[in-house]
Amino acid sequence: MQFRLVVAAVVVAATAACGGGNTDPNHGNTAPGTPLSTKTDLLETAANAVQSKGPVTKISLYLDGFHTAKDDPTMQMEAHHYCDQVNEEFAQCVLYDGNTGSARLMGIEYIVSARLYATFAADEKAYWHPHNYEVLSGQLQMPGVPDAAEQETMKGKINSYGKTWHTWMTGMYDHASTDLPIGPARLQWSFNHDGEAIGGMIDARDKRMTLDTPARRTARQELALAAQPQGGVEAMAGKFPNARAPIAGVTDNGDRTTHAIPTLTLKSPTPAPAPTAGN
Repeated sequence: MQFRLVVAAVVVAATAACGGGNTDPNHGNTAPGTPLSTKTDLLETAANAVQSKGPVTKISLYLDGFHTAKDDPTMQMEAHHYCDQVNEEFAQCVLYDGNTGSARLMGIEYIVSARLYATFAADEKAYWHPHNYEVLSGQLQMPGVPDAAEQETMKGKINSYGKTWHTWMTGMYDHASTDLPIGPARLQWSFNHDGEAIGGMIDARDKRMTLDTPARRTARQELALAAQPQGGVEAMAGKFPNARAPIAGVTDNGDRTTHAIPTLTLKSPTPAPAPTAGN
């Protein structure tokens, strides 16, 4: 009965409003280039009418949260997650730097349950950040969704993990975005202590989108009872000078293999062997 009431509340909210405030990209237009021609616009319209969009139609959850680059804690950004909850233990999300039509596609995130995470090899776990602080701090939110429905969704994210690559370093609070997605993809991590996020970033999001992080934090304290120690809570220890003690429900499990920093770099091709005599 509780679940049916939550679903009904979501449907009512969806028909009443789009939910939350809008967030445009933080640096001009989506990308430089010649404006769409009438021909291209017509072709897109025709394609929309006849082509299948199967995977895209599965996207049903919109979450707004924050990431930091695991190899550079000064690179912090807001990420708008549009997710397909594939099953109870796995979700796949596309990430944007805004929630309007001009938003830039900035990366992807996969979300797994604690059970699936436990099946990973030790070195794989360095790619997956913990979610308990994001949930319990109130930072991760579902704009426009009734409180009861959001609480139920967040209950399902307790003890989960995310693997996130940003392919475009855009959406950063105190950095201008590059005009195009230049450079390698960068692995992202979660905040795990108060004081790690750049001052003003969370408040700016809340004001812009009419959200209330402190209120969400208070409401979610009951979820801390189900929280388990997670890998990676202390993976970036010492990188944030203003970090404070962990909050209730956020505990590191002692796995230091999560401290490794996976990065992508260019590798020169192996030279072709010199031809031998007679060839």
